Amino acid sequence: MTEGDLIVSAFEEQRPHLRAVAYRMLGSTSEADDAVQEAWLRLSRSDAEEIENLGGWLTTVVARICLNMLRSRNSRREQPLDVHMPDPIVAPIDGTDPEHEALLADSVGIAMLMVLETLSPAERLAFVLHDMFGVPFDEIAPIVDRSPDAARQLASRGRRRLRAADPAPEPDLDAQREVVEAFIAAARQGDFERLVSVLHPDVVLRADFGPDREPREVRGAEAVIAQARTFANLGLEGRMVRVNGAIGTVSLRDGELFSVGAVKVREGRIVEIDFLADPARLAVLDVSWLAA
Repeated sequence: MTEGDLIVSAFEEQRPHLRAVAYRMLGSTSEADDAVQEAWLRLSRSDAEEIENLGGWLTTVVARICLNMLRSRNSRREQPLDVHMPDPIVAPIDGTDPEHEALLADSVGIAMLMVLETLSPAERLAFVLHDMFGVPFDEIAPIVDRSPDAARQLASRGRRRLRAADPAPEPDLDAQREVVEAFIAAARQGDFERLVSVLHPDVVLRADFGPDREPREVRGAEAVIAQARTFANLGLEGRMVRVNGAIGTVSLRDGELFSVGAVKVREGRIVEIDFLADPARLAVLDVSWLAA
């Protein structure tokens, strides 16, 4: 095996970890892949023999790339996005793809990713690297051009934001499944009285339709049921799936993917529903197994 083959092999061993870091940093699978590919290009232009800890070096490189991408993304936006659903990881209800398992090893749900979207790029980097991957603050500090104490404060602010938002769902998948199944059945049958029993009174529904349409956010069970009445007239077929490890939904229209729904269940009721209905982003999701 040549030296080049060894470098390729060593990088491929690190790829799942690097994708996981980048996905948590960016909330986008395509951008995460771009960041990992850029890290490979930088490695290929470096003297690999001089790198003592390849995994640590690559993690730092990917983190710097993601930080720059986040800063560039924020500078292009004229105003913050009120509703933006990160790229979902969609898998069959009874099992997940091994690649998805690696990407979601610590069950980073859509609700958590949406809170991460509200952090500054530096806060997000410090929190993700330290709290999710155990990177010491003295290694994070030079990436964000801060002291280790300042990097610790960045992560602490991110931690407080997550604690306040409390994004963790009901941990029991069977309990999640029972509630989501009842929700889909009630919506399909137009049984809006039954919907009341599975929706928390303060439930929040958000829908990301993409850049060409205004996003939608409604609060309260009555408002969500009104939206359900509207969608009931579209002739959609709802199915249960796994969305970022939790129980979620997909809606099909004439056999084509219409939306992906991340559902947050607490104490037997739905407290949040986040829909991605952006045709361009849905088109790149590999859900060919839905036709099986």
